[in-house]
Formats: sequence, structure tokens, C-alpha cells
Amino acid sequence: MSQTRILRPPRPPFFPRPRHNGFTLIELMITVAIIGILAAIAYPSYTAHMIKSNRAAAQAYMLELGQAQATYINDSRRYATSTTELALTPPMAVSGKYAVTIAAFNATLPPSFLITATPVTGSRQASDGGLTLSSTGAKTPSDKW
Repeated sequence: MSQTRILRPPRPPFFPRPRHNGFTLIELMITVAIIGILAAIAYPSYTAHMIKSNRAAAQAYMLELGQAQATYINDSRRYATSTTELALTPPMAVSGKYAVTIAAFNATLPPSFLITATPVTGSRQASDGGLTLSSTGAKTPSDKW
């Protein structure tokens, strides 16, 4: 006589484990730690990029003032002593971050000017240092231009 085996479905465990469809606390903590590390790496890079971007905007504005000065001396036979005489307002990337001034030396021969952009204290640019542009085209500091 041959023995036949009857296959029964497996019995459920005595204490079945509940099924969860969410995240565990460990998984969430690992995710938060990874985001924190990425933010710690990215924030200094972002800050440096913003400083460099604002400096480039100030340099472009200073060059625009220099071109306006060249036009102004042809019309008035002297250099303008302020940005209001040139009717140029600083762009948003410059105002609040740099104080831009013009020093005109009209009594000297030949007349000359010096445009200075000084970082505003308390702004992100405060640690960047000032910029100057002269009527001869000299730009200082040279490592910032």
C-alpha cells in the first residue's frame, strides 16, 4: 500500500506579526542626518557664490558709471561728482550691499575720477572688501576683478 501525503496549507503563526507600511524611526533619522550633511556642505558654497555674484554686479555697475563719466565729460567739460548727476541708479544686486561713491578731481590736469564701491557693514559682502575704478581704467584690488 502506498502512502499518500496530504498537503495542507501552512498554519499561520501563533502570534502573527502586524504589517507596517511606514518608515521606521531609524530610517527617518538616517535621512535627516544625510540632509544635514548635504546642507553643511552646500551652504558655504552657496554663500561664496552669492558674494561673487554681488561683486560682479557691483563691478558691472562701476563700469557703467565709468562709461557714463566719459559721456558726461564730453558734454560738460568736467566729471560728475555723484551718481545722481549721471542719472544712474544702482541695481538691486548692488544697493544695500555696496555704497558706491564718485570722487571727481576736476581741478587737476587732466581731470580724473575715482569710483569706489565699499561693502555695507552687516551685509553678506562686508567680508569681501572694497573695489575701485579710476579714470585711467585701473581696477583695484586686481585679484577681485
